[in-house]
Amino acid sequence: MANLELAGVRKSFGQVDIIKGVDLKIEHGEFVVFVGPSGCGKSTLLRLIAGLEEVTGGSISIGGRVVNDLSPKDRKIAMVFQSYALFPHMTVRDNVSFGLRIARASAREIDEKVAMAARVLKLEPLLDRKPSQLSGGQRQRVAIGRAIVGNPDVFLFDEPLSNLDAALRVNTRAEIAKLHRDLGATMVYVTHDQVEAMTLADRIVVLDAGTVRQFGSPLELYHRPKNQFVAGFIGSPKMNFVKATAESAGADAVAIGSPFFGTLNLPVNGKGLGSGETVTLGIRPEDVRLTPEGLGRASGAVTLVERLGHETFVEVELSPEQSFTALVKGTELFDIGQTLWFDFAAEDCHLFNAAGEACERLAAATVSSYRKRSAATA
Repeated sequence: MANLELAGVRKSFGQVDIIKGVDLKIEHGEFVVFVGPSGCGKSTLLRLIAGLEEVTGGSISIGGRVVNDLSPKDRKIAMVFQSYALFPHMTVRDNVSFGLRIARASAREIDEKVAMAARVLKLEPLLDRKPSQLSGGQRQRVAIGRAIVGNPDVFLFDEPLSNLDAALRVNTRAEIAKLHRDLGATMVYVTHDQVEAMTLADRIVVLDAGTVRQFGSPLELYHRPKNQFVAGFIGSPKMNFVKATAESAGADAVAIGSPFFGTLNLPVNGKGLGSGETVTLGIRPEDVRLTPEGLGRASGAVTLVERLGHETFVEVELSPEQSFTALVKGTELFDIGQTLWFDFAAEDCHLFNAAGEACERLAAATVSSYRKRSAATA
């Protein structure tokens, strides 16, 4: 396995810039996930790494070797696509070994590598079946097995679970995580699913319009987003945003005024904020708590209730232009139009300046060094 480095990578189609100068350093054995809204360039970036698209500018290095001019087969990568791309007339054994046979590997090597992949992915009882006899999750495991036997330096996954139903996605996600632990492989994974990103990744790349908005661990992005875009993208339901005005600002606190919440003193670094500057207050729904009538910080009429069993999302209207969402216990019952009172702690708040850049949170946990699998990747 090897590290992966992108330096000033750009991609244009005609006059349209899709990837706008991306710099990334992915360490040996890391599991890195690309996320972002549709059209942000995450799949294009993956295809550039794979060699399926030519870079317009910049360089891509795998294991210290610049691969810009190498074909996909010479880059020592393996790619698993959204569609399984299996040969329907071949057995599982033949699908998994196809690349080895094309490379004229010996029969012994083929047997050993197919047996290893089958053991890791629990495909041993399925080796003589054809794809039509397999479930969606089993087919995806076959596609992953075909990638494993090539012993690549880097695994690339392009939304591999999007064709599976919810239960299969959970199971296959767990299998991919176990595969990474077992192989200690460098993996780059594209998804639009935040749960996949948060549970699989050592680090996450948040892309927006062809640029990297933040690259960090899942908890770092969650607790210390660098900007309002990342804060709104990571987390479901999304963070509440409320416009406010900076009344005073210092290195250890900022006082803001809001028509809905009055004056709040937030433990954030307000260096650079000016008095009277428009700011944005951010509060995650899970940090909101309901209070008895008249005892909360603010109130609003219930406009939406989403019951998920163990938890409930409830949206209230603070004004015709401002809604606010709380995440509460699933046992709570609400009626549309009911007035709810709520509160939140100042240390749970986020603050963004007029340009959308985050003020440093002084009360947040230190999570910048977080690695879910530090022992496995050391």
